[in-house]
Amino acid sequence: MLAPNPTQTRSFLTGVLNALPMQIATVPFGVIFGALAIEAGLSLTETMAMTSIVVAGAAQLVALQMLVDQAPVWLIVFTAAFVNLRMAIYSAAMAVYWRDAGTWPRVLAAWFLNDQSYALSIRRYADVQEPEQNRVAFFFGVGVCCLTCWILACLVGVAIGNRIPADWPVDFAVALVFVALTAPWLRNWPNLIVAVTAGAVSVALADWASGAGVVVAISLAIAVGMLIRGKET
Repeated sequence: MLAPNPTQTRSFLTGVLNALPMQIATVPFGVIFGALAIEAGLSLTETMAMTSIVVAGAAQLVALQMLVDQAPVWLIVFTAAFVNLRMAIYSAAMAVYWRDAGTWPRVLAAWFLNDQSYALSIRRYADVQEPEQNRVAFFFGVGVCCLTCWILACLVGVAIGNRIPADWPVDFAVALVFVALTAPWLRNWPNLIVAVTAGAVSVALADWASGAGVVVAISLAIAVGMLIRGKET
């Protein structure tokens, strides 16, 4: 990959600016996770390590709940990986535009890849014709903005976690966050059917030990999605 030049710098800053409005959703999510993590018994170091290494809000919330339920470590890792399975699809779609990016930019990109960085980047790649180095710079601009806001928001949540009154229904906020994350995708029948399948199975198997019901729900939802897509093609 070539050394940064003025056009790459502009692309990077454009990525940062494009990502800023989306942090309206990221910041409350991060604050909620930080507060819930402290409430669940995690230390500052444990919470921030999880936040900085995993960098996946939905997976972190699921893993946190399973930690509270004292689920086996292997099941927590397996479930979190399932929740983030879409990242593999994102990576494959991005790779088409990163053919000559080099090994290390690709490795580093895995840390910055999330729903926001993927959606904004893939949209720009389709709309704007520019050199590959500029595409990479734009992606990292979005990623740096998202990651910085996420980590700082979680830190704020850790700081105020113990100050949240015990009678406040903070746990309910998690459900609202997942609704906010899911709602934009429910614009067509296939996605709606997959979501209903996952939700219905999760509720039906809520009493299963160690969060195993979540794994089954995710598996069935993925199978239904693949079946629907197969029929469409």
